[in-house]
Amino acid sequence: MGNSYAGQLKSARFEEALHNSIEASLRCSSVVPRPIFSQLYLDPDQHPFSSADVKPKVEELDKDLVHRCTQNGSLDFSNTLTVNDMEDDEDDEEMSDSNSPPIPYSQKPAPEGSCTTDGFCQAGKDLRLVSLCMEQIDIPAGFLLVGAKSPNLPEHILVCAVDKRFLPDDHGKNALLGFSGNCIGCGERGFRYFTEFSNHINLKLTTQPKKQKHLKYYLVRSSQGVLSKGPLICWKECRSRQSSATCHSIKPNSSVSSTVTPENGTTNGYKSGFIQTDAANGNSSHGGKNSATSSTPARPGNYSLSPRPSYASGDQATMFISGPPKKRHRGWYPGSPLPQPGLVVPVPTVRPLSRTESLLSAPVPQTPLTGILQPRPIPAGETVIVPENLLSNSGIRPVILIGYGTLPYFYGNVGDIVVSPLLVNCYKIPQLENKDLEQLGLTGSQLLSVENMILLTIQYLVRLGPDQIPLREEFEQIMLKAMQEFTLRERALQMGAQWIPVSPGQLPWLARLIASVSQDLVHVIVTQNSLAEGISETLRTLSEMRHYQRLPDYVVAICASKIRGNEFCVVVLGQHQSRALAESMLTTSEFLKEISYELITGKVSFLASHFKTTSLGDDLDKLLEKMQQRRGDSVVTPFNGDLNEYVSPQEAAAMIPTQNLDLDNETFQIYQPQLTVARKLLSQVCAIADSGSQSLDLGHFSKVDFIVIVPRSEVLVQQTLQRIRQSGVLVDLGLEENGTAYQRAEKYVVRLDNEIQTKFEVFMRRVKQNPYTLFVLVHDNCHVELTSVISGSLSHGEPSHGLADRVINCREVLEAFNLLVLQVSSFPYTLQTQQSRISSSNEVHWIQLDSMEDMSCEEKLYFGLNEYSKSLQWGITSPLLRCDETFEKMVNTLLERYPRLHSMVVRCYLLIQQYSEALMALTTMASLRDHSTPETLSIMDDLISSPGKTKSGRGHMLIIRVPSVQLAMLAKERLQEVRDRLGLQYRFEIILGNPASEVSVATHFVARLKTWRGNEPEEWIPRTYQDLEGLPCIVILTGKDPLGETFPRSLKYCDLRLIDSSYLTRTALEQEVGLACCYVSKEVIRGSTVALDLSGKEQERTTVSENESDELLIDLERPQSNSSAVTGTSGSIMENGVSSSSAADKSQKQPLTPSFQSSANSVGLDEGVSTGTVGTGETLKQECDSLGPPMASSTTSKPSLASSSSSSGPRALPWPGGPVQGCRGLHAALPPIVILSKAAYSLLGSQRGGKLPSSSSLLPHADVAWVSSLRPLLHKDMSSEEQSLYYRQWTSARQHHADYSNQPDPNSGAWACHPRRLLLTGPPQVGKTGSYLQFLRILFRMLIRLLEVDVYDEGEINTDHSESSEVSQSEGEPWPDIESFSKIPFDISVHDPKYSLMSLVYTEKLAGVKQEARKESRAEEARKRATVSMMLTKYAAYNTFHHCEQCHQYMDFTSASQMSDSTLHAFTFSSSMLGEEVQLYFIIPKSKESHFVFSKQGKHLESMRLPLVSDKQNLNVVKSPIFTPSSGRHEHGLLNLFHAMEGISHLHLLVVKEYEMPLYRKCWPNHIMLVLPGMFNNAGVGAARFLIKELSYHNLELERNRLEELGVKRQCVWPFIVVMDDSCVLWNIHSVQEQTSPPVEAGVSSKNVSLKSVLQHIEATPKIVHYAILGIQKWSSKLTSQSLKAPFSRCHVHDFILLNIDLTQNVQYDFNRYFCEDVDFNLRTNSSGLLICRFNNFSLMKKHVQVGGQRDFIIKPKIMVSESLAPILPLQYVCAPDSEHTLLAAPAQFLLEKFLQHASFKLFPKAIRNFKSPVLAIDCYLNIGPEVAICYISSRPHSSNVNCEGVFFSGLLLYLCDSFVGADLLKKFKFLKGATLCVICQDRSSLRQTIVRLELEDEWQFRLRDEFQTANSSDDKPLYFLTGRHV
Repeated sequence: MGNSYAGQLKSARFEEALHNSIEASLRCSSVVPRPIFSQLYLDPDQHPFSSADVKPKVEELDKDLVHRCTQNGSLDFSNTLTVNDMEDDEDDEEMSDSNSPPIPYSQKPAPEGSCTTDGFCQAGKDLRLVSLCMEQIDIPAGFLLVGAKSPNLPEHILVCAVDKRFLPDDHGKNALLGFSGNCIGCGERGFRYFTEFSNHINLKLTTQPKKQKHLKYYLVRSSQGVLSKGPLICWKECRSRQSSATCHSIKPNSSVSSTVTPENGTTNGYKSGFIQTDAANGNSSHGGKNSATSSTPARPGNYSLSPRPSYASGDQATMFISGPPKKRHRGWYPGSPLPQPGLVVPVPTVRPLSRTESLLSAPVPQTPLTGILQPRPIPAGETVIVPENLLSNSGIRPVILIGYGTLPYFYGNVGDIVVSPLLVNCYKIPQLENKDLEQLGLTGSQLLSVENMILLTIQYLVRLGPDQIPLREEFEQIMLKAMQEFTLRERALQMGAQWIPVSPGQLPWLARLIASVSQDLVHVIVTQNSLAEGISETLRTLSEMRHYQRLPDYVVAICASKIRGNEFCVVVLGQHQSRALAESMLTTSEFLKEISYELITGKVSFLASHFKTTSLGDDLDKLLEKMQQRRGDSVVTPFNGDLNEYVSPQEAAAMIPTQNLDLDNETFQIYQPQLTVARKLLSQVCAIADSGSQSLDLGHFSKVDFIVIVPRSEVLVQQTLQRIRQSGVLVDLGLEENGTAYQRAEKYVVRLDNEIQTKFEVFMRRVKQNPYTLFVLVHDNCHVELTSVISGSLSHGEPSHGLADRVINCREVLEAFNLLVLQVSSFPYTLQTQQSRISSSNEVHWIQLDSMEDMSCEEKLYFGLNEYSKSLQWGITSPLLRCDETFEKMVNTLLERYPRLHSMVVRCYLLIQQYSEALMALTTMASLRDHSTPETLSIMDDLISSPGKTKSGRGHMLIIRVPSVQLAMLAKERLQEVRDRLGLQYRFEIILGNPASEVSVATHFVARLKTWRGNEPEEWIPRTYQDLEGLPCIVILTGKDPLGETFPRSLKYCDLRLIDSSYLTRTALEQEVGLACCYVSKEVIRGSTVALDLSGKEQERTTVSENESDELLIDLERPQSNSSAVTGTSGSIMENGVSSSSAADKSQKQPLTPSFQSSANSVGLDEGVSTGTVGTGETLKQECDSLGPPMASSTTSKPSLASSSSSSGPRALPWPGGPVQGCRGLHAALPPIVILSKAAYSLLGSQRGGKLPSSSSLLPHADVAWVSSLRPLLHKDMSSEEQSLYYRQWTSARQHHADYSNQPDPNSGAWACHPRRLLLTGPPQVGKTGSYLQFLRILFRMLIRLLEVDVYDEGEINTDHSESSEVSQSEGEPWPDIESFSKIPFDISVHDPKYSLMSLVYTEKLAGVKQEARKESRAEEARKRATVSMMLTKYAAYNTFHHCEQCHQYMDFTSASQMSDSTLHAFTFSSSMLGEEVQLYFIIPKSKESHFVFSKQGKHLESMRLPLVSDKQNLNVVKSPIFTPSSGRHEHGLLNLFHAMEGISHLHLLVVKEYEMPLYRKCWPNHIMLVLPGMFNNAGVGAARFLIKELSYHNLELERNRLEELGVKRQCVWPFIVVMDDSCVLWNIHSVQEQTSPPVEAGVSSKNVSLKSVLQHIEATPKIVHYAILGIQKWSSKLTSQSLKAPFSRCHVHDFILLNIDLTQNVQYDFNRYFCEDVDFNLRTNSSGLLICRFNNFSLMKKHVQVGGQRDFIIKPKIMVSESLAPILPLQYVCAPDSEHTLLAAPAQFLLEKFLQHASFKLFPKAIRNFKSPVLAIDCYLNIGPEVAICYISSRPHSSNVNCEGVFFSGLLLYLCDSFVGADLLKKFKFLKGATLCVICQDRSSLRQTIVRLELEDEWQFRLRDEFQTANSSDDKPLYFLTGRHV
């Protein structure tokens, strides 16, 4: 039968079609009914988009100027028409069901006296929805209300009741034939025919009434009871418009190659031939039986190409729209009338349709709908009769390029012409916005006249070379240049110059004048009446032409009509040009189908028989047989021998090569560029998380999982699996165990085939079930098959259609919050359109290497498309990109002989013959040498001779790219047959590289590969092309696209001679050359000075005439290549980086010694050596890297560097795989040689002349279209980011593209990008796989880092001289016993490791310590403290970056309004210490007001509620308010205590400085803030602690007063507060395990606990009110049972304390202090006789927070003199009073404390390391440096002090001393001779008074120059101090 649906016949469909057929024959009186088979096979239900697509009215076209045309050819109104417009458009199709001219429908006159008003039925009742919408309408059961549309009342809908059995279901199926309906106006029932019913309701139709056409909508009642228009009725013949009840943003889909297959169609299962005449016209007027000679004209529509922008017809010469032929209507006759020629009718784009001829025959566009209803005769001048046998006679199928004006109708043998809209868009000037016009240098007013366009076209054609075809992109640039010229000229005109346009009269002779220089290649025909005359004349000349006559390549037909103005078109007659244009109109899929059709139908038999003989005329098969007989059983020796040495097959199979030690296949390394790109990806993911769009919450995840989706290629799957296994990523991510990871890897790689659905559902189930795992869906090679699911249903036989779209764009993927989509591509252009789903900011581009420095570190450089193009300028005689001219000439001769065959078929047959004959010529028949092209011969010579040179038997790989699978199989069979007949089956392998199947290699070759690889298991077989490293083989690579497979480094030749003018998009062309891209040794990329012999010939080889051109000796004068030096031959001829005598050269086997350097010099590498740093002791690798002069950046085109690991391991093996030992990096890895067809070569190699366009200016991908023909040029030098932005502005997705459905937001006009989707782009084979695997690894590490925290891990200090607790404590006690505890002496030594650089506190024990104990070198302040990484637990405190479901109420406010819900309250109290009233501010959120007491009248804050001591212990309550002072850490402070407090309600106050309050308030809107007064903005932590304590004491008094009135005793109010740092992160409880035996240290078990449980435990201490401070110890990994022996210690506590504000009422924090305020406070508390208790079984972990605290205080000069000042040293923090010293902008106290820490050598020289004689400090502890001990003495009466009898002090420190310090007190102490004194006071006068009051001058000697001040200005109140010496 020959249709596309063979075998799909279902009995139900058969019956339905039969039913239709019978019914139609009964109904229709005059016409043959539609045959049942055409109904079955052309059923529109096979085509969701049928031809009756949305066709616009002509007026609407004018209304809507800028329509876009999609590839498939129908007009795309998506950007302009609203839904209603579209619906109206559809109504216009009542005029014609098919796309043919409409015929009036004669309807019966209405009965007399009946109403004929539109909108009313014949009984006169109103049927319009507007009138009936509120009526209650009764309808019988089983009926539905539907809306009908009348052509005369487009704005109204008529209401009808119809039996729902006659309406379709949701899928447009199962509607019964016929009709049953009632009129709801007059109530008449039982209309059984829709014709009758339509008459009754006055539809007044002009076409045959059909329910499918006129019943449009279901009607539905809204919630208010109003009847309104509902969803469209989905008739199966209706334009399946993706509409559903819910979707109202309906977009018309144009028909996607809805092809028509007539009964006399062809027999293979795809779009068969081209239906001539009316079928092309869409109006199958012969009921489907189309005869080729039918008289109905096939008419390409009236192209009115007026200069004003009207509508863009299809972008490329592509789709042809025609729907399934429908029933012919009454009154239609075969010679269909035509529309008026003058009308503006948009023509859809053209694509060849189903037809009897092959795909190359004429795609003639059909006429779209016009608005004319009256039949009109055809004007005779408007038709062209195509002569019979045009193609057979002339051997040419002319291509008519649509120009400007109305094309005529074509009759007759239309299969022999092709109509192409290639340039049609260039003549339509699109309307652009002003900003675009400015970018192009145009003004909006000037347009080119038709005359100018004609002249430009002729000039362009004249300029084209004989091998070139017109390119749309090239001509668009010419038009743009011309318009820019006009703009300039227009400006000149305004200056007064004269300029006369071309008049229509001058046009003909100007046109002829321009054409006259073309040497008769361009003719101009000028006619008066119509273009038809010119075209007819041209075709007639062509058909009558004799063979010796020469034809022009182009005929430009111009019609200079008076009425219509000038029109023109171009008829292409050039043999090469017409074929290339026709073939370039087909998409890749189409031409592959065309080729398989030609092979299946046997059209190639003539060609095949031509190739049965050799070029010498002998019968090929007989010749081969003869050779086989001559050879007998023996075969050519597999390796290590010449081609004339024979052995038996058994011997050949048993030969074992030497093992190759040079292989590094299995080592998987990630190289620097891949790391960089992986980090770029990671930072992009972080940017998404930080963007505030809430689309990704990284803190939520603890694990990474992934899946890689690859195109349908078995090898690619295996290759990706290999990378995943070698990289160890599965184990690193914790997804698999080490042992099982190898097998389990397979579930992580899925290929896009029919099984993907089930595998993908399993993956999505995992995604849903693991919300805390971040999944990454990697879509590798994502540019392949990116078609939409909808269009997929049309492409029969292409199973992969729409699969990627179904997976990547499905709703689950878009909505999963824990799924990132990473699309990876080398050719991302199809993803970079206006409709792209990936935000341009989410694109990550491969890094571009600019600087030499970066390059010097890598051994290999990337050699990609740019490098190939640039290599043509190197001037070497065997270039890397070649075009085989001899082959092209042979092809052209054959193409002339076989005009009906696709050129690829001809090329392939010729190529097979070339390789076969080359094989024969090189082995047995030298006479055939002259008949092989030199290129083919040298390739084959190299391939079969290289294994013979060595014992290892290694050789090269040759790739022959044959896109058609059938041709590839043919090539493999033929070449294999020739090889086997010649006995070469053990010499080299021939492999079919079919994406659908695995690599299959003969067993003896597998054995050889195994030997080379060494330790492979028995069952190992090669699975990827890389596994074939070193195997001499031909890979015939087939498939529509190369899919990103990586080839081994032994790949030497890439034969792309079949890639011809069908590959005219950037992606198609570049991905073919991408096969050869790889990593090469650095010295290869050296610009034009390099001369490497890439030919691989032997030095001694007898020179064959053809091969001379391939010879090249390396030029020893140039210092560019170090390879010959390296191989130690120091100047022998190079053979690809290994000396030609590699097999015998012993010098290579010697280790390379330092003599290497001299040999390098001898080759003239002096430049390289002098620039490098080759030292004799350095390793070879460094020498290798440093050799060679810096690379000229101009020639490298910023090559991306990368690695052997990734999607292309650098192929670095020296081609003749000689047994070379030593550093692998030394062999020059050379890029493969690429042989191109002429067409591809001219595009890729075009950079030389700069005239021709390069591949980058082509349309980027077949699935996208240019938005405008006017656009700036894309420069090759643009970075990939700039190219992306260019494509996003100037291209849009075609209708079958997966992104087409991504339409802009109607409100904002912005296209929706998916927030969690990224695109990684990089050149082919650069290393993207390795990069994204590394990205997964570092993403996981980062998530773990988010779940980990660095905590300080430092052992206690000063434990050796601490006091041992003399009073024994029982070990297991939970709380201290106050009686026994108070007997323990206080341990004055500080043990907290953060104070390791601080002055020791003097104890009697310390006096006995050896002087040298503290010998550690003075570390600088910012020393690195030891930290360890800990996993966060559920009890941790968090910063702002933590988000989780449980605590988001605690953290966030629900809306912005709530920000103002917190109230500000002033709170004033007087402080005796400050001597003034202090006003603090509380910011209290509404939710926290319950913790406070407010006054009755206003909202005046009275106090903060406190609990009672006697309150029962409640598990959900912590009694003490928690205060956290924080500065500079609004984001990083650990202020989220929700989890630490186990979610219970607690009172937590942040204490912040006034200027930081807004920041903290923004980050912590639900926290209570206590804001310090402005005067403390520069104060230290001492001030915060002082105010917390003062405020708490004041509040305690207020609460006592308040509760006393309620009858509570004063001492019952809870007196404790918690003061904790903002870096406390985790709390632990420790217990000592029982000792097993005495000598063994008992273990310590520790467990994480919550802050709540720690506080509750401590608050439960018996008699707690008697303790002044309670705390816990600092955690360290070194905690031992020894340190836990005493459960409680009486010692210093820090960072986290419970403070009894009642007991410590008279002990204050020093509010001036910046450092050590807690040690100072603890010493004072203890000397007042109060108890400090540390619970040793609890420990605190502190997080290492890098920002905030005191770190941010940078000391700068007050007045900056210059920017770059040297850092200020601590000794410059003080100066002599009134001196000229640089004054500093820092608080005086801060400067003083910093100075004292560093000045102990100057101030207290006697005290340095003299712990027996400490410095005496009275009432204060200050850090005066770690070399000095301080003896703290309190001056208060009754205070307990350390015993210092007999101690001689080495110094005295008096700091702001008060009246308790008197002269008598000082006289009690003894000082060493020469001890020093330092007295510090607030100002100079108090300094003098203090000295007098304390009678210091009696014992101390002062000098004038010993007075100092801190280096502040007087406004900043400097501190003064005086130093003196003891006398």
